[in-house]
Amino acid sequence: MNRRTKTVAVAVAVLLTLGAGGIAAAAGGDTGHGDGGVREAAALTGTAKLYRPAGDDITFGFDAHLAAKDNKDPQAATGTFRFSHYKDGKGGYAVAKVDCLTTGGRVAVVTGVVTETDVDAFRNKRVGISVHDDGKRDRLGYSWVGRDTNLEVPPCLSSAPFEQVQAGTGDFHVLPWKLEYPTE
Repeated sequence: MNRRTKTVAVAVAVLLTLGAGGIAAAAGGDTGHGDGGVREAAALTGTAKLYRPAGDDITFGFDAHLAAKDNKDPQAATGTFRFSHYKDGKGGYAVAKVDCLTTGGRVAVVTGVVTETDVDAFRNKRVGISVHDDGKRDRLGYSWVGRDTNLEVPPCLSSAPFEQVQAGTGDFHVLPWKLEYPTE
């Protein structure tokens, strides 16, 4: 396996592992789940495995939130996301601290700086992931696709959700961001 393939595999594995963290409650009582609390401005939660016919074990997990008080500042988002990619006993994982979250309808884009990993190429790097929560077969995209995977990723950016999750594994939940516009 060439070096680039190994790096991508490890990166995906890291993201997948991070997803195993599950869904956590938002800070400050922001919930968006109809329990009487203040609605969060935006959120992305859940886990899924990517579909790979060759048997790769690729997992992504999210626990990202934007509090109601930070509605106009997506870079105030908090939480973590994780990913991992393993095949034939080889691969890796990464955990990232969220530094931006934007959502619209059933699509979310989250970025974060990798704080824990066993893949040197991801250490202390910002990565971006996009999710399409279609309610049936979710989709996902990530920033480290293409020829130059060492690009600096700005906050709030990723690729289109080009990957399909494995049937029966996607439980992503995107809480749409509702911007408040001035009336005058």
